[in-house]
Amino acid sequence: MTRPAFSRLPVAVNLPLLLQALAAIEDARWQGHFNSAYHSGDWSGVALISATDAVTELSPGRGQPVHRAPWTTDGRWHEALRDWPVEIVSARLLRLGPGGCIHEHRDYDLGGPDADLRLHVPLLSPPDVDFFLDGQIIPMTAGECWFLDLARPHRVVNRSAHSRVHLVLDCRPGPWLVQQIADGLPTTPVVGVRQSDFARFQQRVETDPDLTRTLQSLPDLDAFIESALALGAERGFHFTREELRATMRNGRRQWREQWKT
Repeated sequence: MTRPAFSRLPVAVNLPLLLQALAAIEDARWQGHFNSAYHSGDWSGVALISATDAVTELSPGRGQPVHRAPWTTDGRWHEALRDWPVEIVSARLLRLGPGGCIHEHRDYDLGGPDADLRLHVPLLSPPDVDFFLDGQIIPMTAGECWFLDLARPHRVVNRSAHSRVHLVLDCRPGPWLVQQIADGLPTTPVVGVRQSDFARFQQRVETDPDLTRTLQSLPDLDAFIESALALGAERGFHFTREELRATMRNGRRQWREQWKT
């Protein structure tokens, strides 16, 4: 069976219990994400379950899963998930602070037919957070559970004044989980319903000849990016350098792939 890019699973999430457990975590437990080159702003986490051979508690590994505090000290975490018959090999809380961005990347360890399946359970999910997967906005809200194929290109932008926090689970691809992913597909919300500021700016450029000429007259890449950011902000469209660079990369990739047979 071909793995979908995403699916909202038809499972019950005990959000109140998870939020209670989240509120009990001390500030000192939050660690900066190990992949510092892939983000700007606060991207931090708390490891609940991680591999014995992981370089940091938040890093991937191939060793045996180890239950770490606060998983071992607060029973609310596994109580909230006890009805899910899944083999969890990694469990992390990942926080993206106000104004933070996770730049486009792929988690290549999640590729392949036997790779672990990654689930996202949004706990704190402000409306002004865009999670892009393959260039589409995934409309996740608090209290849901989503499978995401993050071996595909993805990025996140938090335009809100509040932190976004997800419980992220890596699970072995057992029959129950595979079936839940399949069962969730028919009722998974349509992606890309809410356009980003950058998408709206692109539409403005397409319909504004003067704006198009201004940008086309800038052969230098850095000057083009700085001008696009400034021209967008003047018109109320706020986006990041990385959003612009990611769109340019995607455009080049799509142009190359159209010639493949």
